[in-house]
Amino acid sequence: LGAACARAAPPDPASLRIVASFSILADLLENVGGPVAGTALRIDTLVGADSDAHLFEPRPDDARSLSRADLVVVNGLGFEGWMDRLVRASGSKAPMVVATAGLTPRRFGGQADPHAWQTLDNAKVYVRNLTRALGDARPALAPDWQSSATAYSAKIDALDRRVRARFDAIPRARRRVMTSHDAFGYFGAAYGIDFIAPLGMSTDGEPSAATVARLVRQIREQDIRAVFVENITDPRLVERIAREAGVAPGGRLYSDALSRPGTEADTYLKLFAHNASVIAAALEAAA
Repeated sequence: LGAACARAAPPDPASLRIVASFSILADLLENVGGPVAGTALRIDTLVGADSDAHLFEPRPDDARSLSRADLVVVNGLGFEGWMDRLVRASGSKAPMVVATAGLTPRRFGGQADPHAWQTLDNAKVYVRNLTRALGDARPALAPDWQSSATAYSAKIDALDRRVRARFDAIPRARRRVMTSHDAFGYFGAAYGIDFIAPLGMSTDGEPSAATVARLVRQIREQDIRAVFVENITDPRLVERIAREAGVAPGGRLYSDALSRPGTEADTYLKLFAHNASVIAAALEAAA
């Protein structure tokens, strides 16, 4: 009888098990869903801090996480090329939430650029999509999640005003930056910064010798002084290009992943503020 009663017991309406494809999505979910009293969000993150989603190889444990999930949250725009295979392997029937739904993506070589979180306006679209998905899953808590999302979006707006004011003070002609891979196109469009990169939108590949030589020439000809490594990529390529161009690397940026808990970019807002501050400081010194 006890076992039968246990089987018949309804699920806890405040409990929700979510699988997020990578660490930035997990943090956005925590900021929308975590502050709501009485909820029990369990968020499993497939691609964790300081890890590269472009090179991710799912494991059996990841398939088990999906099989138990109430919701699966992905970035979309081709960012998780491995996700369809993982869903099939898991047998998951959970609804899939695409955080970039409704966005008009930047195009790169005919492909959609998936790195849409690299602008704060887009981050608010992510928040709206996630809030709607949580509310659809647990309607009784939808008003609370909406209030939480509104407060978080206000923090996003405040950060955007600070970042925009700082870049507006830098001459437009000096806003040129080199990073490891082309993950900052949305950031550049938002704040008037030209980014160049030896790798394309994915880190899965190596640039040719001709590409490296072209970038060295471009850095010299355009007097680019802001050259950065990324937390998810091997820094040696950028360091080599900077060395050949006679430029010192300007620091570390966080592109596709948060940093480890307790470090400088362990939340989305800290990541964005850090990147903006490091880039602005390098451009200000060059100007």
